[in-house]
Amino acid sequence: MAVTATTPATRPPTATSRTGAAPVTAALVLLVAVLALVDITQGTAEVGAPEVWKAFTGQADPADASVVIASRLPRMTAGLLVGAVLGMAGAALQAVSRNVLASPDTLAVNAGSYFALGLTAAFGLSLPLFASSAFAFAGGLAAAAVVLVLSGLGAGTVRLVLAGSALTLGLTAVTEGLLLLFPRQTEGLYQWNQGSISQSGFDGVLQMAPIAVAGLVGLLLLARRVDALALGDDAARGLGVPVRATRITAVVLAALLSTAAVTLAGPVGYVGLCAPALVRPLTRRFRGFTKSRGFLPAAGLTGAALVLGSDVLLRVLVPSDVVVSVPTGVVTSLVGAVFLIVMATRVRDTAGATASERLRIRSRARFLTVTAVLVAVAIGVAVAGVLLGDSKLLLGDVVNWLQGQAGRTVTFVLDTRVPRVLAALFAGAALALAGTVVQAVTRNPLAEPSILGISGGAALGAVLLVTTVPLAGSWGMAGAAFAGAVVSSVLVFGLAARGGFQQNRLVLVGFGVATAAAALISLMIILTDPFNATKALTWLSGSTYGRSMPDVVPLVAVLAVGTAVAVARRTELDLVSLDEDTPRLLGLGLGRARLGFLALAVLLTATAVAAAGTIGFVGLVAPHAARALVGRQHARVVPVAVLLGAVLVCTADLVGRTVIAPAQLGAGLMTAVIGTPYFLYLLVRNRG
Repeated sequence: MAVTATTPATRPPTATSRTGAAPVTAALVLLVAVLALVDITQGTAEVGAPEVWKAFTGQADPADASVVIASRLPRMTAGLLVGAVLGMAGAALQAVSRNVLASPDTLAVNAGSYFALGLTAAFGLSLPLFASSAFAFAGGLAAAAVVLVLSGLGAGTVRLVLAGSALTLGLTAVTEGLLLLFPRQTEGLYQWNQGSISQSGFDGVLQMAPIAVAGLVGLLLLARRVDALALGDDAARGLGVPVRATRITAVVLAALLSTAAVTLAGPVGYVGLCAPALVRPLTRRFRGFTKSRGFLPAAGLTGAALVLGSDVLLRVLVPSDVVVSVPTGVVTSLVGAVFLIVMATRVRDTAGATASERLRIRSRARFLTVTAVLVAVAIGVAVAGVLLGDSKLLLGDVVNWLQGQAGRTVTFVLDTRVPRVLAALFAGAALALAGTVVQAVTRNPLAEPSILGISGGAALGAVLLVTTVPLAGSWGMAGAAFAGAVVSSVLVFGLAARGGFQQNRLVLVGFGVATAAAALISLMIILTDPFNATKALTWLSGSTYGRSMPDVVPLVAVLAVGTAVAVARRTELDLVSLDEDTPRLLGLGLGRARLGFLALAVLLTATAVAAAGTIGFVGLVAPHAARALVGRQHARVVPVAVLLGAVLVCTADLVGRTVIAPAQLGAGLMTAVIGTPYFLYLLVRNRG
């Protein structure tokens, strides 16, 4: 399952190889220079190329000169610096981990820095630039260390992406929860997280430049040791290279560079992934790029070209009155998502499902006991959810409300609280059932709607409706979420279907689609008015706030149909989860069965997202826990997983409403806090 990078030092020279790479490097320098000049001429002010030239020669109007010197030049310089350091950081991370997907994004460096800065802002700490850089560096380095350790230092592509995306989801959910709880202290942090190279003067560039230079010099000094690592750990040790110290030093330097870029411009996504990948094909023709001392600068120049090119493209395509609000990082994230999907379609998977995996049958008594206990727990959690909140009620109040005899205050509380509890219960059950179906069809125990991009597509459709038609009803929201989920699922499963939903391809394509959806969601939230932005962020946190009984009706109907189909087709679920050959030998149309089950999962996910927002990890945790309790037969897994999902989301919603009442935390935030550690634990447990 490991898809590792063919590092520069390991590529043998081909018949067309040339010793020098100077012409290519010169071409890259020329490209960057041209993009930089074009970038200086762009902006909202009517200051074109003639005015820029006059500003450089001292002949411009003072107002025009101020625009060029105080805004355009710092923006261009920041783009150069950010692109160069991210490109080199990505190249270094890919070299020491021997993984083509290692980058500041997939290693959760950006998410760690975002969380650290969000934490300091939420506590009202006003720090100078260097102090905030230290916090961002610590957060980014800690996140990268966790991902690299869990992924076996990055040697497994799927493991690296899963660990990085899971930690990113968890940290981002917590940070956005802080944004909702402390809106005044964290004002502007969400826009900052999208990455923008716009600057007001050279102060930030001048303060970050020494850190960036120190990191770049350190990587160049470490280049020979990094080249030795490309030969393998044993060979590197034979050459006297301290493997562990070299790897740790390279990761720290790469994190330092990434943090400098993050502090200066926010997280400019996927430059560290794309830049080295674009340079890597050149190593087949030019020996000068086969060594890190040639490869790293080329990756830095390519990164600078990507950032400046994205900024130029953004200002060409977007009207000048809107472009100020659109961060450059949104464009680079979209480019990176497409790039990742293209890479995924070319990945060959070396891991297959084990055909001899046997279904473990647990006793019927155990299944009945577990089901009874979960039913009791679900009822208890639902009752607690109805009674507890910013105002506490008694069971007698509920009885009077059911009989229509409650007072006005109690009636108001229960009219708003009961639909929330029901939405949480049924949304959790629907997500758990969707996760069960997806894991069975893909034969991937780590697959779930959030990681595979289905939830992201549904969220994109719903946010599009929220930001354009704020007064849309529940049925409109459900339709928009379903449309988004359908589009994303068609992309993911269509691109991953070739070769039988191979694990690597499925996860990577899903990760790419989820990234693209997240970038588009960020763009819509930034461009909409503050009221709709707050509404969208609250909804994305997995909040059940404001739900009414009409919002619950579609969810109940879809869940009932989905559960009935899953129970009726339980034998087919067992068969498709085994291998490719057994279902065909028994006369099952495998392609048609997969399509039907995946359509069911999309329907369940879209309806749950429409009713309760984006709630991650339920589709992962509930099926895993169900299989651990009652075995692998879907006749038993389906009802237990449904109950577990209902309990998990309802509990998360209850805790979010009561732990800091009257303020509230979204259920999605609470499930991320629970699900991220569990997901990482699964990666550790399944390391073999």
